[in-house]
Amino acid sequence: MSHRFLLLLLAATATAVRPCAAVIRLGATSFLDAPARFGPRVTGDGICGSLRAADPANACAPIKNSAGSGPGMAFVLIERGNCSFEGKVREAQLAGFDAAVVYDDEEKSSLYSMVGDPEDIHIPAVFVSKMAGETLKKFARGEDGECCINSSMDETAGTVLVMSFVSLVVIISVLASFLFARNCRLLRHGVDNRPPYIKKHVVEKLPCSVYKAQCSSGENFEEACAICLEDYDNGDMLRLLPCKHEFHVACIDPWLTKWGTFCPVCKLEVITGE
Repeated sequence: MSHRFLLLLLAATATAVRPCAAVIRLGATSFLDAPARFGPRVTGDGICGSLRAADPANACAPIKNSAGSGPGMAFVLIERGNCSFEGKVREAQLAGFDAAVVYDDEEKSSLYSMVGDPEDIHIPAVFVSKMAGETLKKFARGEDGECCINSSMDETAGTVLVMSFVSLVVIISVLASFLFARNCRLLRHGVDNRPPYIKKHVVEKLPCSVYKAQCSSGENFEEACAICLEDYDNGDMLRLLPCKHEFHVACIDPWLTKWGTFCPVCKLEVITGE
């Protein structure tokens, strides 16, 4: 998984779970909504009141059915289209309503965030989908407290949790990809630069002798193995390299079969064959 793909995944997830700032409820049914970017927001425990459909439906002209003078709050349901969102909300406010619910006139996958001039607008407004609007219009009875617009605290908290989890997963994935790639490079580097060695059966063909103090090799004056630094004792098995340096068999054989192809003393290559 590439870093670019992970970043795209994070951006797509952020868009998909972008929080709605409120939830509107009618009885046991609830719908997500997007708040207007002008006017006050619904806060705290939210607001509840009666819900009535606007006349005319799009509220592009003065609303005929005003909120009335009842004791409770009154909300108006308005259809999108033919005039600005700001104009619709102002008409709702002039008609005495305490909140405006605007629903889409087309079925879309996302909600539209309404924009407008906030000056002298004192009521909150939210935007819902066409399906939500038609449902609200069908079942609203204009009764006190039947419709509630709640604040976004619970939804936002859940969204923050989701986004935090997704971000953590992306970060862990990026780090895991980086470490995996790094380890692969180190492994390849290690394999490519592994010291050469000599096959065991080739090493065993090199001359071998038993050390005797009184008649050691006349061409070698060492009395100790240059690998283990131990003095030679009578009876020790020694391996003689082409450069005439001698070592304990138990010391030089592992050296040549695991670590290098040269003499540990003079660095002369032992063999250029197999």
